[in-house]
Amino acid sequence: MTERRFDDAEVSAIFARAADRSAANPELAAREDGMTLAQLQEIGREVGISPAAIASAALAVRQGNADTETRVLGLPVSVGHTVSLGRRLSPEEWERVVVLLRETFNARGKTASEGSLRQWTNGNLQVLLEPTTEGDRLRMRTTKGNAKASLLLNSIIVGTSVVAGLVASQAVVAPPLVASFTALGAVGAAMMAYRAWQLPAWAKARREQMRAIADRVLSSE
Repeated sequence: MTERRFDDAEVSAIFARAADRSAANPELAAREDGMTLAQLQEIGREVGISPAAIASAALAVRQGNADTETRVLGLPVSVGHTVSLGRRLSPEEWERVVVLLRETFNARGKTASEGSLRQWTNGNLQVLLEPTTEGDRLRMRTTKGNAKASLLLNSIIVGTSVVAGLVASQAVVAPPLVASFTALGAVGAAMMAYRAWQLPAWAKARREQMRAIADRVLSSE
């Protein structure tokens, strides 16, 4: 890994992860041919960041850790975040991660293990500590309850009520029936609007929590 060179974007990402702050520092500008891990660690020492934190952050960037998201009708219903730690967590360190999870999500949750695979779950929220050839990988993901079913159901209600209302308005149908179709569509549309307001905020909050947990675990020694 010491021979691997990181470009400008990767350097910024590494220092942002390692220091949990902006990496916009003139000293951190990458050279044209990139920077090695040793060079990054030397800069880290000068600004008070441990070599271990730099190495963990570099591994995370190299392995392409990223957020995941599932959308339905353009709205997020599931979010996740995966981070490669570059080392094995001891049982005591995993216990501290569980404490951090409970504090962050304000939930006791349940722990389980199978061989070297460990997990903490609380309803739809699942956190896995998975072994890889280069150390453990922390995988976090959660789904917003019945959001998917609700979105699909309300979209069907809106579509059906619109079509039925148009047909009824062109036929000899009592006005109250037309009004019923209109009211049904309004209810479905209101629920869709509520989800459109709720889900992005929920996804953003969960994503930020997961990133903060990953950064805390990466920075621990």
